[in-house]
Amino acid sequence: MKNKKAEKILDRIFQKASAASLQPLVKKREIAERIEIVCRTPHATIRFLMSCLLGKLIDSKMDPRKPYTEIQDDDCFSGRALDEDYLAAFIAKHELPCRSTTAFLTPVFRTMNRPITLDIKLESRPKHVISAAVQLLDDVVGNRITAEKLFSEIVRTLICIRDENKTRMESLLKSMRSNVGSLPLSSGAILVLIQQHLLCKNSSRLPVLIVAAAYRSVEKRLGEQILSLHAHNAADLQTGAFGDVEICLENDDAVVTAYEMKTKKVLKNDIDVAVEKIQRSAYRVHNYIFVTTELVDEEAENYASEFYEKTGGTEIAILDCLGFLKHFLHFFHRFRKDFLDHYQELVLAEPDSAVSQSLKEAFLTLRKNAETD
Repeated sequence: MKNKKAEKILDRIFQKASAASLQPLVKKREIAERIEIVCRTPHATIRFLMSCLLGKLIDSKMDPRKPYTEIQDDDCFSGRALDEDYLAAFIAKHELPCRSTTAFLTPVFRTMNRPITLDIKLESRPKHVISAAVQLLDDVVGNRITAEKLFSEIVRTLICIRDENKTRMESLLKSMRSNVGSLPLSSGAILVLIQQHLLCKNSSRLPVLIVAAAYRSVEKRLGEQILSLHAHNAADLQTGAFGDVEICLENDDAVVTAYEMKTKKVLKNDIDVAVEKIQRSAYRVHNYIFVTTELVDEEAENYASEFYEKTGGTEIAILDCLGFLKHFLHFFHRFRKDFLDHYQELVLAEPDSAVSQSLKEAFLTLRKNAETD
């Protein structure tokens, strides 16, 4: 059953934060600096901190440093339950720049049976962000700031970051629209552009979007369709998926081609896992294709070729990501701009936890520069 008090608290917090606008609610410089550190670093810590504060606001007897029922004290609570039941909807509703999944599934916050106090050593990076959050919890317990004021200032800061991000994105998109009507980039220029984007920090989700964009740009011509992409952090066992990108024949939901992306070399063990999935399938997968950003291992490639007959007709192949894209762009040369537009659309649609704001802006800047040149 939903806790109406929790929902009312979150509504009140948002109203206070929105009313404050650009005017900070916290005057103490050291506390304000800690809030900035936690809010402006893409990490699960911010959701963890918000969960702790919500627990305190729902029941003032609770200790915000004890968001684990495993502690088994009278003043502990389930931070994960609050995170999943209330914060997730609150964050999504107001488009706050936070992780899209609960903080309590990240290794540093997953299990704990003692309070999160200043002397505890949490082995995770970035350490300065986690340290700032732990200090803020201590500030609340030490009555240097109230839980409500701290929560309100956190939300106010997140609103500011959200609006800053939107303004920058709108500005970049507006500047790109001025290039409409110019000669489309060549296949070679698009390949260079995508390669530059892959070299950016935290780009592990991009190969999935590259393959998805390729299929979306020509799926009507192929008589095939791509299924909805799974979340970047969802395991195949949880989703029942074959791979990161799944292709079906038109008007059918049986997967005929599955793509699995790797940011490392594909090894024999990876192939064995794929074979297990193929054999568990209720219908025949025609192709199971690994796409890697590393060099293709010849031994693994030869090993993969052994399974065509063993699987009853499924071909397992290993492709390097840029090699795949190069062939695609030249083979479907007339649809190269469609590919680029679909790729941009997919990149911008991803949650920041999968493709960060900086990675989105990097692509728009790279594309603008390429098309301007």
